[in-house]
Amino acid sequence: MMEFRTHSAADTAELGRKLGSMLWKGDNVCLIGELGTGKTAFTGGIAKGLGISGYITSPTFTIVNEYEGRLPLYHFDVYRISDVDEMLDTGYYEYIDGDGVTVIEWADLITDILPSERIEVHIRKNEDGSDCRTITMRFIGERPAEYERRLADESACG
Repeated sequence: MMEFRTHSAADTAELGRKLGSMLWKGDNVCLIGELGTGKTAFTGGIAKGLGISGYITSPTFTIVNEYEGRLPLYHFDVYRISDVDEMLDTGYYEYIDGDGVTVIEWADLITDILPSERIEVHIRKNEDGSDCRTITMRFIGERPAEYERRLADESACG
């Protein structure tokens, strides 16, 4: 497990970019945090790390947005999902097992179907009202553990 502190939305996105630059086909990033903590900013950073230009928006009403870069990015927002079956109806497993990287915002709402190998990213706002965030990453599985070693080598943000 690794913990980082960021001091702005740009810092949060930069941490996401560092992670995104390492990701490969079949990787899954599960984001957990309250409203307004920076999940979409972190995802925007991952997108930049994947070579995706343009603005990343949260797919709150569409459930999934797809972006093309060096690898496809499948960006889920499951905040409005009423149950796991609704998530499965989106073609969830085809995305998870597909040719790209999957990012799931509000992953804690679908814990029963999360992939066994994943990177869990918990984002918390500091209670002082500043833009500071505490970002904790858990690397679950063999390949995610390699990303943990690489991020530690870079001394990313923290």
